[in-house]
Amino acid sequence: MAMAVRAVNTCSIFRSTASPPLFSFRCRLHHFGHLRCRSYSNLGLHFPICRLYGYFLSHGGVRSCSSHSLVESVMEELHARKRISASTNSKTNKLALTCGMGLTSSGQLLEDKLKNQVLQKGLLLEFKKDSERVLLAVAQKADGKKNWMVFDQNGVTSSIKRQQVTFIVPGIDNFDHTEISDFIQKAQDNLDPTLLEFAWNELLETNKSVTAEELAVMIFGCAEPLESYCAHLLLSKDEIYFTMLEKKGCYSVYGPRSTVQVEELLRWKLAKEAAEKELQEFVQLLTSAKSMPSDSKPPKSSWKAEEKIQHKIEALEAYAIDACTNDDQKKTAGMILRAMGLAKTASSAVNLLIDIGYFPVHVNLDLLKLNIRVDHPDEVIVAAENLLSQPFDPDAVDRKDLTHLKVYAIDVDEADEIDDALSGTRLLDGRIKVWIHVADPTSLVQPGSIVDREAMKRGTSIFLPTATYPMFPEKLAMEGMSLKQGEVCNAVTVSVVLHSDGSIAEYSVDNSTIKPTYMLTYESASELLHLNLEEEAELKILSEAAALRLRWRRSQGAFDTSTLETRIKVANPDDPGPLINLYVEDQADPAMRLVTEMMILCGEAIATYGSCNNIPLPYRGQPQSNVHTSAFAHLPEGPVRSSAIVKILRGAEMDFRKPIRHGVLGLPGYVQFTSPIRRYMDLLAHYQVKAFLRRDSPPFSAGQLEGIASVVNMHVRLAKRLCSSSLRYWILEFIRRQPKEKKFRALVLRFIKDRIAALLLMEVGFQASGWVSVGTQIGDEVEVKVEEAHPRDDALSLKEVT
Repeated sequence: MAMAVRAVNTCSIFRSTASPPLFSFRCRLHHFGHLRCRSYSNLGLHFPICRLYGYFLSHGGVRSCSSHSLVESVMEELHARKRISASTNSKTNKLALTCGMGLTSSGQLLEDKLKNQVLQKGLLLEFKKDSERVLLAVAQKADGKKNWMVFDQNGVTSSIKRQQVTFIVPGIDNFDHTEISDFIQKAQDNLDPTLLEFAWNELLETNKSVTAEELAVMIFGCAEPLESYCAHLLLSKDEIYFTMLEKKGCYSVYGPRSTVQVEELLRWKLAKEAAEKELQEFVQLLTSAKSMPSDSKPPKSSWKAEEKIQHKIEALEAYAIDACTNDDQKKTAGMILRAMGLAKTASSAVNLLIDIGYFPVHVNLDLLKLNIRVDHPDEVIVAAENLLSQPFDPDAVDRKDLTHLKVYAIDVDEADEIDDALSGTRLLDGRIKVWIHVADPTSLVQPGSIVDREAMKRGTSIFLPTATYPMFPEKLAMEGMSLKQGEVCNAVTVSVVLHSDGSIAEYSVDNSTIKPTYMLTYESASELLHLNLEEEAELKILSEAAALRLRWRRSQGAFDTSTLETRIKVANPDDPGPLINLYVEDQADPAMRLVTEMMILCGEAIATYGSCNNIPLPYRGQPQSNVHTSAFAHLPEGPVRSSAIVKILRGAEMDFRKPIRHGVLGLPGYVQFTSPIRRYMDLLAHYQVKAFLRRDSPPFSAGQLEGIASVVNMHVRLAKRLCSSSLRYWILEFIRRQPKEKKFRALVLRFIKDRIAALLLMEVGFQASGWVSVGTQIGDEVEVKVEEAHPRDDALSLKEVT
């Protein structure tokens, strides 16, 4: 007997061939706007689905809709079928008996519905291949005591465990594996998740649970293999209407969720679909931007014009720099990368952001990761401009006029902030007197002011190959604080008279005014020293004083750690192929040695001054190494010896009450004082010394200095890390661009393991490791070629040229 089912909201109608035709029924539709007929031709079913509001027409007129439930009607119809077809084949009898069990109410034991079926050859089963894939397969044969060999839908034979089986298609004894694909296609063609809603309504009303076979009877009219599998797919993939109540082996019982749960899940589903749509639209934007020429890509600001786009691009950026603040950002970035077909890694996110033009090709990731302060807040800029427009010098009456001195300011050629300058003369008794003039920012900035607090948060100016991020606002530092050639400038001057052996004979500390005569680069200062011009006798005296000081410090146990130092300036860093200017400087160069020794001399004098006057200062020290300098005498002087010495140095220390010995410098005490525009700890020393010069109490106690230093030093460490990584990146980029056949001179600094040596590439001042041939010694020079250079990965591969 042919049967069609109409599932309704509060009642169900079963129509046999004797029933009146469907068009004789008149109903008021609810929830669905029109009557939808679904055809299941291969299942032998054709029935319309609708919701009736309350009445329908019978043969003779109008009568109220029966409360007869769909579930009970199905059971009655099945019992009738069972009686009529009792004489049919055994397979049909088994199906009728199974379906005749009825649906189990939630109060009954679910065990009645769960049955175990022994795996046997020919069964069609579904199994879990891995965490993401579920496949159909035909059981072939047992594989030991616990496993079975199966032939799956992809034509692969494999061994699976019993626990991997998720469903056994009922009613099949010997399935042909060649028909799996056809079976799957038929199942997919007949899947309609909307059918679950009608079944859910009935089962929720009657408070009953259901198995896949029972659901097949409800929505398809029978529990044949294909229909049962379709019902299983609907139940197992459903996230809205049903929940699994119990599972035993590969059989499961499902129950309807509550109305509240379904409504909440439907809202969640809608939100999920909207999010997926947004994601696809965003992916289309990314794909479009990737395909554009580099000079036509959307500007960075355009990615933040809309909130929903901004949210996603910021999640991707946070993922790229390992700075996700919550799981939502990680999840969003992961979905974007997966949708773009990329691995869920930070490097994939970086490359994607570069490809769309959001990041420049040479983006400084550490600058983003370390959250370095690059721009000054508006209120700090305003405060700095007020200081410039209304200057007030509290030390004006006490300044010593030193404008008659010839003053040399020596620094790198691209220096913006000039902190220090030098003067020198020979006294009538033959001793040398030097003046170290230091810029005086405390004549403008007071402790605790808004400008001071911002400087403390930064800790230091940051000098990168691509940019400079000053500790003070640039205009204030350049116009109000920096020493300028030919202009009268405020300074703090430390004057020192040296003994003939280079030790300090006399010293003084004064507020002063100076007028810098020369602004020299290290190269030009070295050239002047080499020319030995009579009119630049003061520069020669300063060089002589530096030599005396170095000799004296070495006699006090100082280590010479001078080596090669690399500087890089990148003219147009946002371009894909920016211009790189690389300079290698020898720290043993006469002009560099001169400046270094004078700065160290100033630090010793300030430490002595602080000690004699009980001024709390950031005194720096470094414990003396247990190894004497003579232990390195056999090594070549310069980078090789310096490299060995650095390896045995002990950690630096600080005291804020009294000087401590600085073993590396060979000094009884040392205070950094010569860079107050670019180092906050130097500025602190200025605050303390300047207060003493005014006969005021120091603004900070030793304890306060220690607390400030702990915060400032943390920022300084981050800045040093950033400077180091940025310099290495651009050196490697410079090396990467060199011709493949280019040879580099490499100095062997030491051996790391066997024939792997630490090498110093002389032309670029860069240390790397590489294999060297047998017979090569420490201090030898070898020629190497670059095999690979990867700036982003901080990797360099060298090969010796033999």
